[in-house]
Amino acid sequence: EQGGVIACAASDKTTGEILTFYYPKAGASNIKYFETENTVVDGDDYSNYTLVSLPNAPVFNGYLGKFTHASSHEKWMIVTFELEGEIKVSNPIRSKQISKESVWNDQVTINQSQSMLPSFMWTDNPVGDNAIYFQVVTDEQNNLLSGTYTYDNYFQYYNTSNVVLNVTTQNPPDLMVGSTYNFVLMDVSEDNWVNWVVEKSFQAQ
Repeated sequence: EQGGVIACAASDKTTGEILTFYYPKAGASNIKYFETENTVVDGDDYSNYTLVSLPNAPVFNGYLGKFTHASSHEKWMIVTFELEGEIKVSNPIRSKQISKESVWNDQVTINQSQSMLPSFMWTDNPVGDNAIYFQVVTDEQNNLLSGTYTYDNYFQYYNTSNVVLNVTTQNPPDLMVGSTYNFVLMDVSEDNWVNWVVEKSFQAQ
């Protein structure tokens, strides 16, 4: 199934390495990473891809996964896994660690006028090439509470009225006043490169 794996990639804020993130659905097995030699080839032609063994680490305490590697050139990448007798394949990811490094920052406005229901707003399409936004709210231990996608440059916890894709598997808990939480945003391009990453902690009011 093409598009059966949700995945994207960013460049690391300190090392410049490629971080390829993916969402492993419950029951997924045999998770693999493939890449092309360069970006000149057709990223939709699977015969151009080679299986590569890379370090595979948990993100948000295992809610997502991450492959990490350094590369001196750009390429196409895909992630696959097996689930319910099918091979699921991500849409091709175009790495841009050289031509368009991911911008990491904390530029988000958090409005807490509604107690325990913070609203997050960020600059719309700040560096161009945006297709969708991915928002994550975690607790202080970095456990994912909600994971959502919007086309809009705003999201309210936990209001799904503008959510177009939801990877939250359980009803998120109410936030606790005075507790610390984390907000993460990824601005994702049509070819699944993360242009812009926001990370910011806040105390619920």
